[in-house]
Amino acid sequence: MDRNQLIGIVLILAMLVGYQLLVPKPAPEKPVAQKTQTIKPTTASGGETDSVADSKGNSATQRIDSAAVKAQFGDFSTVATGQARDIFIENKDIKLTFSTQGGRVKEVVLKNYKTYDQKPLVLIDEQSSKTVLELPTSRGKVDLHQLYYQTTTQSGTVGGQPQQIVFRAEVAPGQAIEQVYTIPAEGFVLDYDLKLNGLNNTIGTGDIRFFWEDKMRQYENDLSNNRRAATVNYLTSDESFEKLTEGESSQDVTVEEPVQWFTIKHKYFLSGFVAKNSPLRKASFKTLVDTADSSVVKTAVADVTLPIADVKAGKGQYKFFYGPNDFQLLGKVAPEFDQNVYLGYSILKPINKYFFVPVFNFMGQFITNYGLLIIALVVFVKLILTPLTYKSYISMAKMRVLQPELNEMKERVGNDMAKQQSEQMKLYQEVGVSPLSGCVPVLATMPILFALFMLFPNLIELRQKSFLWASDLSTYDAFITFPTIPFIGSHLSLFTVLMTISSIAYAYYNNQTTPTQPGPVNMKAMSYVFPLMFMFVLNSYPAGLTFYYFVSNVVTIAQQLLIRRFVDEDKIKAVLDENRRKNAAGEGKKPGGFQALLQKQLASAEEARKLADEATRRAKTKK
Repeated sequence: MDRNQLIGIVLILAMLVGYQLLVPKPAPEKPVAQKTQTIKPTTASGGETDSVADSKGNSATQRIDSAAVKAQFGDFSTVATGQARDIFIENKDIKLTFSTQGGRVKEVVLKNYKTYDQKPLVLIDEQSSKTVLELPTSRGKVDLHQLYYQTTTQSGTVGGQPQQIVFRAEVAPGQAIEQVYTIPAEGFVLDYDLKLNGLNNTIGTGDIRFFWEDKMRQYENDLSNNRRAATVNYLTSDESFEKLTEGESSQDVTVEEPVQWFTIKHKYFLSGFVAKNSPLRKASFKTLVDTADSSVVKTAVADVTLPIADVKAGKGQYKFFYGPNDFQLLGKVAPEFDQNVYLGYSILKPINKYFFVPVFNFMGQFITNYGLLIIALVVFVKLILTPLTYKSYISMAKMRVLQPELNEMKERVGNDMAKQQSEQMKLYQEVGVSPLSGCVPVLATMPILFALFMLFPNLIELRQKSFLWASDLSTYDAFITFPTIPFIGSHLSLFTVLMTISSIAYAYYNNQTTPTQPGPVNMKAMSYVFPLMFMFVLNSYPAGLTFYYFVSNVVTIAQQLLIRRFVDEDKIKAVLDENRRKNAAGEGKKPGGFQALLQKQLASAEEARKLADEATRRAKTKK
């Protein structure tokens, strides 16, 4: 790497950090209240009906004037009044509350997870989640989630086989609406069938509207981080995965293509809706943020239409997913559903998808302590990369052996950088050394570091797993807290501090074994600056990530010390001298590939420099 490349890398890193720290964030938009039309039964005088709660907390029968109900609900007036009853069904993973008012899922509790403050993890409930299922009829639109249904299912636990719960609203003899849910013996996927039996003459034109608004609760400790991760994801009919912008601003998107599924995504949990047959039409999605309201992470809104032709034909079959955003589980839910777990950019995703995630889960079968598992993962990765590490060390050893000759060459040619580079390449050619042999192994490890940078913040396996002083490896370890300080925040992560110290120690060790490179930028000094810069960036990242980097630095230093014991620099010098002799006698290999191209470019640059010097000398002579 020449001086310009090094300066370029430094400037790019400085720009990235500067952009994150200095560019002001756009002011969040004020959330706009979502207006949804719901049909409320009214009395003949126009006032709202009275309701009384029974001893169990269920709404008692509403006293409504039958004429007013008939006017508003038309043919559906017979099921527009009734008594709401809750039914509780659970399996080993989730506890569901259904309501006979609407025949809908009223509440979902994930039994095996807790919030950051150790409360039950309620993914949706009646206060936070609102749904509308609007059916077009010859008399206007009717919200099926306001009607009253009958069911013979009683509260209980799902046994070894899936259990069905059927909600039926008898509109007239031979005419009924049915909502059928199938709850698995384990897992988080509910099959959902919507049936309109004998209602073809009652149904109007247009599709069924499904509207879902969820005021997303906070399940992790960092509200700002929660808001950056919360979004709405969806897959179009051409299998293009899209999402609303993750951040602390509002967004509104109308999708031109039909949608196969959508999810309301928290940092580690999902609520989703999947079409089994024809995709959802006329989809629009919103995320609304009110920074003044700390009780809500974001308000997510999905507004889609279900093809009524499918429902009429008995193909109104869908899925609800209420569960963790776990890569190992999502692939079985629907096509591309596992993309809800962000595994990095397209170039990095295969590393996480096909290597780190499988290896991490395989090791998790034998190592229950996730701190020890991270150590084992570091050792495993370092063992795989040992050949590259060894090659990189040998390359540095060759440079150290050649350092006296390089110093002598610099004294001979002076400060002419082009001449220095040309003479360096000649020396490398004489002794058979490739200047890239040390860079390639280092660059090969960079995708692994960046892949882990993308993976660890999205790895639910680390959630609420403790190690040493860190109570949760999926978030920062606030070893010390204090009033907010610019660029640092209100805490200091000890694992991040240890990572920084180990990075500086590795830089010190590396500087002792690496020859000084020419140029205006002191790269040895910069190697101490970078770790300090990244300490501010990573201070709020998951403790699992910074612990991995810390262990990786320690293992790398130990690995290089071990390799050093097996490398004899006198033998390396003898090999280089032998290469010099063979090349001088015409017996050596000719440089190929990039090295030959580089030599050609340097030779051309040297020739151009000579011509320029000659032109300058002639101009001075004429004067």
